Amino acid sequence: MNTETTTLNWFRNAAPYINDLRGRTLVVAIPGEGFEHENFRNLVHDLTLLISLGVKLVLVHGARVQVNEALEKAGIESRFQGNTRITDRETLEVIKAAVGKLRFEIEAAFSQGLPDSPMARSALKVVSGNFVTARPVGIIDGTDMRWTGQVRRMEVQAIGRALEGNSLVLLSPFGTSLTGELFNLNYLDLAAEAAKALRAEKLILFRDLPQLAVDGQPVYDLSIHQAEDVADSVDSETLTCAIRACNAGTQRVHLLSYADNGALLQELLSREGAGTMIYRDSYEVIRRARINDVGGILGLIRPLEKQGILVRRSREKLESEIDHFTLVEVDGTPVACAALYPILDDQGDTIAAEIACVAIHPEFRGGGRGAKLLQHLERQARALDLDEIYVLTTQTEHWFIERGFTQVDVGDLPTSRKSLYNIQRNSRVLRKPLQTQ
Repeated sequence: MNTETTTLNWFRNAAPYINDLRGRTLVVAIPGEGFEHENFRNLVHDLTLLISLGVKLVLVHGARVQVNEALEKAGIESRFQGNTRITDRETLEVIKAAVGKLRFEIEAAFSQGLPDSPMARSALKVVSGNFVTARPVGIIDGTDMRWTGQVRRMEVQAIGRALEGNSLVLLSPFGTSLTGELFNLNYLDLAAEAAKALRAEKLILFRDLPQLAVDGQPVYDLSIHQAEDVADSVDSETLTCAIRACNAGTQRVHLLSYADNGALLQELLSREGAGTMIYRDSYEVIRRARINDVGGILGLIRPLEKQGILVRRSREKLESEIDHFTLVEVDGTPVACAALYPILDDQGDTIAAEIACVAIHPEFRGGGRGAKLLQHLERQARALDLDEIYVLTTQTEHWFIERGFTQVDVGDLPTSRKSLYNIQRNSRVLRKPLQTQ
């Protein structure tokens, strides 16, 4: 497949996601380090592209690295209570200068529009101002935090008017008080409050790494309850912010790397994603199957086995293969399942995978659960560094073709899987490459 065809297919596949996001509000938070990374220019282009597609964007920026450097140059010690900066009067003046400089640099970055550049004729306007009212944090564990504050109120209507005018709203980590004082804010707290107040569709949190690692393994999605369970073992400010935002009502929080070129577009406009998503609607979860799920899986697959759509599996066989199965569960009830079987070479190494036994309860079809389940299995295969996945089907080939699979000959199957091919079933063989997606 040549580059032009790949690009065309990407845009075609992105169209449903673009339609879903058009007119929606997204809050994006970038730490100070992100603005100094060489990939920031590409991120500017991607954010501008989203606005041109009708997405309403609020950008919240951090500045800790810039503030620390400015304080060091001024000979002022950085003091923290836990992870929160103590802001005395002298520190506040340095912070104002550092944040102000960064804010103007951000505005300049979004104002470029040279011919033959990605932002040519974009005419993007950046709007900022006193949108945030703050109050002092007060005294924490006996320490007076002085001019360190927290969000009290946001000017939602004013921000909304700017967004309706297709402007990018820029929020700096400052808030003004009713007495006219200025308070230093944590940018992640500000982002979570902005997502809540604006009822944002998504909160995007950029950080240095692409996915959260749990027990040394990358994790691509977590329910709010799963995130809370691993929070103590994962030292991450962004995860803490994501949990807080989800508990406050934000449906989706995405953790992405500011160093990963195209991560934002891949996460929002493709099935594969690029980071870790924390989601709030935890009544529906996708998880690995356990031995006590065998009965529920049998209830899903038996009707399809009788129709000849699936190969019949005994309870004993299912119990022995349960580690390969993944479930979609709604309110504790399995409503969909699928299996991912490894395909081995002659040396016993896994070289590919086969998706099998896809079954969805009739009452839960049409809600995108099959596509989500397929995406989950593809991520499992990618985590194993596999290049391709296969599926053998007699009646559902078009469903898989619509999701990126192409039909191949039986002879194209890896040798170990080809030897097990059932000629009587005459299943069609479909294949999908993974690492090039």
